[in-house]
Amino acid sequence: MKEQILDAIEDFETIIIHRHVRPDPDALGSQGGLASLIKGTFPQKNVLVVGEEEPSLMFLNRMDEVSDEEYENALVIVCDTANQPRISDDRYNRGKLLVKIDHHPNEDPYGDILWVDTSSSSVSEMIVDLYITAKEREYVLPDEGAFLLYAGIVGDTGRFMFSNTTQRTFEYAGELLKHGFDTGSLYNELYKTEQHIARLNGHVLQHFEVSENGAGWVKLTNETITSFGVTASEASQLVNSFSNVSGLKAWVFFIEEEDQIRVRLRSKGPVVNSIATRYNGGGHTMAAGATVYTWEEADQVLEELEKACKDF
Repeated sequence: MKEQILDAIEDFETIIIHRHVRPDPDALGSQGGLASLIKGTFPQKNVLVVGEEEPSLMFLNRMDEVSDEEYENALVIVCDTANQPRISDDRYNRGKLLVKIDHHPNEDPYGDILWVDTSSSSVSEMIVDLYITAKEREYVLPDEGAFLLYAGIVGDTGRFMFSNTTQRTFEYAGELLKHGFDTGSLYNELYKTEQHIARLNGHVLQHFEVSENGAGWVKLTNETITSFGVTASEASQLVNSFSNVSGLKAWVFFIEEEDQIRVRLRSKGPVVNSIATRYNGGGHTMAAGATVYTWEEADQVLEELEKACKDF
């Protein structure tokens, strides 16, 4: 599969790379890291990255303005996106060839070429794997690309603390560190907290609840979020605020927006992506996201999480 993807990269002059909406470090890291790898090897190719920008992560990668015409005869690659509705910019299917590179369960097998590896900590780790294969073809990874891929791995492994971290993860991180970028500045940017977010975090720590079965939850209404001067995207960063609480098995963050309620599920054991798929979402077994439209639906999600914790 990696050889097929490399063949496609070499065959096309225009390559447009997408990722999921509400981007996290892995989405931006894998997207930008792959773009950097291609540009570093083939500077004459037209390599573009698209999607909405996340203000808190703009230090990682900025998006390009891409016209509809550029999709004609283009190779389109989608990184880190399990389901088509979550792809940022719905023009992803206007190219000549579509490639999916992902590490989530392959519940929506879209694309002409699919490379899905659920054993990888992140898609950024997969792009490092692609680079190692591509070395035989004399591909070049610039320092900027290595920095982005490292950021993606760090983000999806929680600084190498999550259970998805493997020996291969450390080996590939070590490969990237050969480029000599400043990890300290990366950590400072990724984990710095503005005062208004820190104050909302205090609210979360005061108001989270945990059931006897180990199911935890917080409901952040639009009114609460607005009162702290925080955006929904910023609020979602606090999903692990009380993750170290004793007895907690799995938890859910509900974040109300104007027209929907964002659902972020995390777990230390019970499977949560099966819950997410029933509510317009998906993800990993222990980290998933979904969307509901009423607080009654949110309560249904919580009931299912409660059952999953009880049965675990």
